[in-house]
Amino acid sequence: MSGHCSRPVVLCLSGHDPSGGAGLQADIEALIAQGCHAAPAVTALTVQDTVNVIDFRVLDGAWVLAQADAVIADLPVAAVKLGMLGSVEMVETVLAIMQKLPGIPLICDPVLRAGGGGALGKDEVGYAMRERLFPVSTIATPNLPEARILAELPEGSADECAEKLLPFIRHLLITGGHGDETEVHNRLYSRDGSRYDFSCQRLPGSYHGSGCTLASALAGRLALGEDLASAVKSALDYTWRTLRDAEAPGRGQYIPRRLPLDLA
Repeated sequence: MSGHCSRPVVLCLSGHDPSGGAGLQADIEALIAQGCHAAPAVTALTVQDTVNVIDFRVLDGAWVLAQADAVIADLPVAAVKLGMLGSVEMVETVLAIMQKLPGIPLICDPVLRAGGGGALGKDEVGYAMRERLFPVSTIATPNLPEARILAELPEGSADECAEKLLPFIRHLLITGGHGDETEVHNRLYSRDGSRYDFSCQRLPGSYHGSGCTLASALAGRLALGEDLASAVKSALDYTWRTLRDAEAPGRGQYIPRRLPLDLA
């Protein structure tokens, strides 16, 4: 048995979803599928199912910092993926963690709403992420409703939101799928003015954990050394397949199938 682990390590800072559809379980499964090792540090506990979020409790920042410190002292972290933070204090905790990981890519999934629409923190958490975390992030992956909250443009288009947000962050992937279009359009924006468009067939149904799946897959691809545009395409393609093969174990949304049946 070899003691050497060749899989890149991704530190995941996110909430726990007891339904298993989103949060840290989604991170772990998506990263395994990329050939990475997930190191999950819990930021919040939630009461939720596949329908919606009922309640949540954000952990003490010192406790989250201790989790991350234990990982950083032991494992060679190749990327950091953010999910639910839930409080302004947690934004500051993440900044303290990233000071210990200079040069490591940070993938920020600004989780502000659950799939069923329930809030996962007050709007000032999103603004703190924009002002404090976006400048130290490699890329953020908001869907269009989240981008509108972050940009403070309630009816803004993806292009308008990107224009407002790019001064804060180098790269921005705004995902579609929240309208009634037959094709889903996703666009990667960069501060240098470059843009990449990715489209895919719209799938029927509503999905729980698709954003977590995408951001984690992207973190994994970047940890593996893939360049940004290629990593985004790989992550989008993988996420689409997990939605195509999704299942409905409960009474609410579909859950992406992130692992093949022989591993799930």
